[in-house]
Amino acid sequence: MWLNILYIILAVYLGLSLIFYFFQHFFFFRPELLPSHFTYKYPFDFEEKTFEMEDGGQINSIHFKVPNSRGVIYYLKGNSRSIKGWGKFAKDFVSNGYDFFMMDYRGFGKSKGRRTEQKLYNDAQMLYKWIARQYTEDKIVVYGRSLGSGIAARVASWNNPRMLILDSPYYSFYHQIKRYGAFLPLRLFLRYQIRTDQFLKNITFPVYIIHGTKDRLIPFEHSERLQKINPELIQLLEVDGGGHNNLPSFPTYHEYLYDILNEYQTQAAQV
Repeated sequence: MWLNILYIILAVYLGLSLIFYFFQHFFFFRPELLPSHFTYKYPFDFEEKTFEMEDGGQINSIHFKVPNSRGVIYYLKGNSRSIKGWGKFAKDFVSNGYDFFMMDYRGFGKSKGRRTEQKLYNDAQMLYKWIARQYTEDKIVVYGRSLGSGIAARVASWNNPRMLILDSPYYSFYHQIKRYGAFLPLRLFLRYQIRTDQFLKNITFPVYIIHGTKDRLIPFEHSERLQKINPELIQLLEVDGGGHNNLPSFPTYHEYLYDILNEYQTQAAQV
């Protein structure tokens, strides 16, 4: 009898592990698909651009522009919806005098192609190189939000932008996912590692982390650990009472953003 129970437990465990391995994309990504003829509508001037990747993939993006811009925000978004909805966040940056550039990952919006961790990095890097041909690197601010924070840290570590801003980041993808599936063999089956902690070790320019203290999806503790990697370069700015998806509703968030972006302007003027 006990042997049969053990077999059942093992079978259930193996079944859950296989489900996680083969369907983890559905757990981690919640994309919104858009037809190729979809027309974006925003209250700010923008250009839509689609990049053809070497492997046949396509990356769709939007580029907001303001007169006499102070630089550009390269915004790596979270894991849900498409830039159709995320484009609304451009207002927080164009109102501070910055151009704003955002892409959809593969399988989101109008972007196409097979998605892997390395391809997320490579796509983001290719678009960074395109941005760097439009702006000098001292005018580029890389901004990563939630899932995009790890991708932003990877791209920033390969380049030399003026600064990196991480919004509600995770220490590593493994540390985040193990909160929900610690009983599974994650180190064997997890296809996305996204080591934000390792990427930050290779960065030599200012990093600002903004995180809500009441974030239940990615706990504030992740940012505390990231800040300890290099306290001289990494500044942690807490939004008291902020959750994961409501930081823009807090005046503190906008005050931090204003101070960071204006600090950048002051530093740039002194160079």
